[in-house]
Amino acid sequence: MLQTIEQINQAVNGFVWGIPAMICIIGVGLLLTFRTRGIQFRKFIYTFQVTIGRLFHKKDAADGSVTPFQAVCTALAATVGTGNIAGVAGAIALGGPGAVFWMWMSALLGMCTKFSEVTLAVHFREKNKHGDWVGGPMYYIKNGLGSKWRWLAVVFSILGVLTVFGTGNATQVNTITAAIDSALLNYDILSAQVLPQFNLGLGIFIAILVGLVLVGGIQRIGRVTEKLVPFMALLYIILALGVVALHWERVPGVFASIVEGAFQPSAVTGGAIGTFFLSLKSGVARGIFSNEAGLGTGSIAHAAADTSDAVHQGFFGIFEVFTDTIVICTLTALVILCSGVDFPYTVAAGAELTISGFTATYGSWVSIFTAVAMCCFAFSTIIGWGLYGTRCIEFLFGPKVIRPFMLVYAAVAVLGATADLGLLWSIAETFNGLMSIPNLIALFLLSGTVAKLVRENKHSR
Repeated sequence: MLQTIEQINQAVNGFVWGIPAMICIIGVGLLLTFRTRGIQFRKFIYTFQVTIGRLFHKKDAADGSVTPFQAVCTALAATVGTGNIAGVAGAIALGGPGAVFWMWMSALLGMCTKFSEVTLAVHFREKNKHGDWVGGPMYYIKNGLGSKWRWLAVVFSILGVLTVFGTGNATQVNTITAAIDSALLNYDILSAQVLPQFNLGLGIFIAILVGLVLVGGIQRIGRVTEKLVPFMALLYIILALGVVALHWERVPGVFASIVEGAFQPSAVTGGAIGTFFLSLKSGVARGIFSNEAGLGTGSIAHAAADTSDAVHQGFFGIFEVFTDTIVICTLTALVILCSGVDFPYTVAAGAELTISGFTATYGSWVSIFTAVAMCCFAFSTIIGWGLYGTRCIEFLFGPKVIRPFMLVYAAVAVLGATADLGLLWSIAETFNGLMSIPNLIALFLLSGTVAKLVRENKHSR
């Protein structure tokens, strides 16, 4: 039975993250870039001025909402996660160094896609019965395309609910336990015999933490993420920059291999990866999986922002993709490629490859810091996706189901800490990709609305 499920999932996954799907994602990104006159490039400097300025803007948000900066931190909490650590490692192992180049290219278009998602989410949002702002793909489909398209909004919400338990929770908790277990075993603090009991207790502890944050509502989520995201990003960036600095003489060669490998992967990998399309597919698919541009999920957090300017909030979406992919994913790639660690191409790899890059440079002691960073990455993702799940299930069944859903979602952390999640991760990735289909259809149909909002806004002219 499990073998049959795995075969079906592999077939669906191959299509969802295959060339046809990537053409659709890239095509919509190009369309939106054309219709907004390349807003991610024209307003790049302004985007950073707005975002950095919000770091020092401490004004509280109105009831039922979060500050614009808390909104972007909540969205970043979900996107900046294990995909930046394990996803990049997997892309390089399967597609060679050239995959990083295609990850960059997808991010350049993804910045406009995420801008459009956020802008539409704020423009078409509404208030629920509790007075909270709610929005996202299901709402801009319903309110932007009309009642005849409501079925598409329902499809997105169903896929969203199914995805959050795997992508947003169980696999993330499994990453936390693996990182902590590795650090404890390296220093002989715990023996392998007691790890199952320790992981069970750790899973229960994480479930309680997740439940306390989510039950506190959108404002508590915002307060947690605005503190956690800058801390975890800064810690990881400092560690990664240290690796680059200690191997600075290898940096020019690494960048050369990334560019050459994008078009001639066999020349860089010694023939292990011989096709241009494999490098392209690995980079684009992993990049999208990391920054979620095209999936629409990040716009759910942005819809709760205390702002009346949809386009202005959209600029945070540009910053989000840039930070996630161009900065953090690139640093991960440099850690792996500059450190000189040996690994076989075409063989699946994950976080262990990135960690080996750090330990090869600093020594085994750094496993403590990488464990802390990975725990922060994974926990922030759990919180962010918890919000996405509550909004999706609220759209389907109303506010009354939010509290029970939160309790079930938190309890899944115990499963993530104690179970083997190989197949579940693959299934979750498939559902994650399926979510992009209704969202991309909506973005294509609403591209004219995005263009109109951009033309009419003083900040985007």
